[in-house]
Amino acid sequence: MKKLSLIFIVLITSFSSYAQSSFKEDVEVLQSLYGKSKSDLVKQYMNLSDEQSVAFTKVYDNYETQRKALGQTKFQLINDYAANYATLTDAKADELAKGTLKNHIAYEKLYEKTYNQAKKAIGPINAAKFIQLEVYLQTIIRSEILEAIPFIGELDKTKVQ
Repeated sequence: MKKLSLIFIVLITSFSSYAQSSFKEDVEVLQSLYGKSKSDLVKQYMNLSDEQSVAFTKVYDNYETQRKALGQTKFQLINDYAANYATLTDAKADELAKGTLKNHIAYEKLYEKTYNQAKKAIGPINAAKFIQLEVYLQTIIRSEILEAIPFIGELDKTKVQ
């Protein structure tokens, strides 16, 4: 957790350069947090039989492909926010808010779709176990990102008048 917090402290101090740089991929954040790849973490947690593992791999790989695409969209929105933070207009704020809400809804739909696929492949308990883990991991990542990004107008309050 300390490593992850340090990463985001560094990110917050370099907020003005967000437009030129991007956040680390979710997997890299998880690796720094848990010291292992996400797939290794999932495999260890799920503890599936060999037969179940084979059935789950296709579902998981498909999920990861879609999740990574959503993650890229999320990071593009963050970078867009950073690039426009100092000159944020009503129109840009509306665009960013709608994009963020759309991204959150897409994650929820992906969870539901993946749960249904996993339920057929490995049963409801294991499918629920995977979704619980995934939502937990994504919540940690989302929380750390939110801690690193200033609220609209927050930096204006720190200026000396």
